[in-house]
Amino acid sequence: MRWAHLIAAGGKVLDVAAGSGRHTLWLAERGHPVTAIDRDADRVAALAGRAEAIVADIEGGAWPLVGRMFDAVVVTNYLWRPLLPVLTGSLAPGGVLMYETFAAGNETVGRPRRAEFLLAPGELLTAAAGLRIVAYEDGFLADPDRFVQRLVAVRERVGDPPERHPLTAGAADAAR
Repeated sequence: MRWAHLIAAGGKVLDVAAGSGRHTLWLAERGHPVTAIDRDADRVAALAGRAEAIVADIEGGAWPLVGRMFDAVVVTNYLWRPLLPVLTGSLAPGGVLMYETFAAGNETVGRPRRAEFLLAPGELLTAAAGLRIVAYEDGFLADPDRFVQRLVAVRERVGDPPERHPLTAGAADAAR
């Protein structure tokens, strides 16, 4: 929610590993056409009518959205490293990548514990090479206890001056 103002008004959003659709529904309520993708057919079916709902095994099968571009890609609590370049490649010019998932250290406080599901320090920064980093965090959060990395990055429009987005929602109101 903190960075949603960076998504173009009415911009197309991809919610990866959408699960029950928390982000899908929130963004759709704000006027964004959302494509929700998940392998759980029951969860995805519950989103039909409010979003484009796609059932797909994105780890074991072909990427079902080849050639499609989005104004935002949202990923939360999901990591499949081979998909990282596909996701950044799915950003339209001016598009925003919003990614948060578990990081190294999480094995000391809960699940996931296996390194294959935990980002190494700086790994999201490396995955976003070529994008303009707007925000990055890597550390511990409480309640529930967990270690995460968060990244917000924008694909710059070639030849255009940098976009002027307020860094926080409501920043213009605070300046008045």
